[in-house]
Amino acid sequence: MAGPTTAERGERQQKPSGPPLARRPRRPRLRMIVILAVAAVLLGAGGTWVLYGSAWLRVGHVSVSGTDVLTPAEVRDAADVPVGAPMISVDINAIEARLRQKLPRIDTVDVVRSWPHGIGLKVTERTPVLLLRKDGNFVEVDDEGVRFATVSEAPKAVPALELSVSRTGPGAAGFRRFGVDRLVREAVRVAGALPAAVAQQTRTVQVRSYDNISLQLADGRTVGWGSSENGRAKARILTALMKAAPGARHFDVSVPTAPASSGS
Repeated sequence: MAGPTTAERGERQQKPSGPPLARRPRRPRLRMIVILAVAAVLLGAGGTWVLYGSAWLRVGHVSVSGTDVLTPAEVRDAADVPVGAPMISVDINAIEARLRQKLPRIDTVDVVRSWPHGIGLKVTERTPVLLLRKDGNFVEVDDEGVRFATVSEAPKAVPALELSVSRTGPGAAGFRRFGVDRLVREAVRVAGALPAAVAQQTRTVQVRSYDNISLQLADGRTVGWGSSENGRAKARILTALMKAAPGARHFDVSVPTAPASSGS
């Protein structure tokens, strides 16, 4: 059998051994990568300029909604929104904090960006449920017991809170135990539990102690409520008691299981 020829032996010696060599990246592909990178940088710089440097997206006006006692001007002044500043740089949290600090009447506030030029301030004011008399004025107290404003004229249909707590004698121990703030919160809880018809007629909520709270109605009738506990049950019983004894002048629901009415 004849062996390989000289030509075949030379051809075998010329073939490279091992894996094929990797091809170098083509220049067009490298050029495209560079172009895309430059474009990304330019777009980022352009977007930053539009948001911060241009006059297109800057605060031009501030709108206010939800006010009742407060005026929109008061809210705008307290918010101190930087008109003319870039919209994106406005500190929403700082504005909310300023409004709550400067205007305690505000219960909640929502600051929103209204692109391209507006900032909206949506506020909810606190609603007084009781009034504390102080130096000829009235301190408004909301349903959380927060004293949020002092006014010279009493709002209509808001009962006055009368604290008749003895700081000496037998009542002193109860006063030291609960304190004024706790007793005010108890009175607030009572006011919040009243039936709607009774609440509209209530002129004074009198607190003598933690478990001795009473009501004075506009027509001279009185209600002994006791403590703020079992408020819903007391409200239902008071409504039924008033219907059963329309001529009575005093109602006592301090012990819900043993209600009473008296006078005529």
